[in-house]
Amino acid sequence: MAMMCVSGIARRGLAWIALGTKRREFWSRPRKEKEPVETETIEEVKKEPILVCPPLRSRTYIPPEDLQSRLESHMKEVFGSSLPSNWQDISLEDCHMKFNLLAHLADDLGHAVPNSRLHQMCRVRDVLDFYNVPVQDRSKFDELNANDLPPNLKITWSY
Repeated sequence: MAMMCVSGIARRGLAWIALGTKRREFWSRPRKEKEPVETETIEEVKKEPILVCPPLRSRTYIPPEDLQSRLESHMKEVFGSSLPSNWQDISLEDCHMKFNLLAHLADDLGHAVPNSRLHQMCRVRDVLDFYNVPVQDRSKFDELNANDLPPNLKITWSY
């Protein structure tokens, strides 16, 4: 019996070979012949990539001398022409008013309140305190390098 099975397999295999058809081709769907793709020869002009680095955004901010009067004029634009005497204690709970005031100040002074500090701007006094703080565009290493360092400490930027 074992001989019959083995010979049966051999016969089947020979039958496939005799027909010249592979099993994969017999059982699979007929595939369309791929048409050769005609390629057009286009002459490409290679240009060197233009790598223009945008200028670094300076974060330096020095408060102007007339900061309080500028803030007061922007307050009059946003909240109306009549301001109380204690205008610095006006609440900024209304989001639209707060946005308008901070947008006007950012355009005028060139220094915007970062998103991480917006929740701290509850009153006009907070805005005034924020804009009174000067901002340096230097890292701690730049500040250390500018100071007189002890002779055993030296900062080298080129590695």
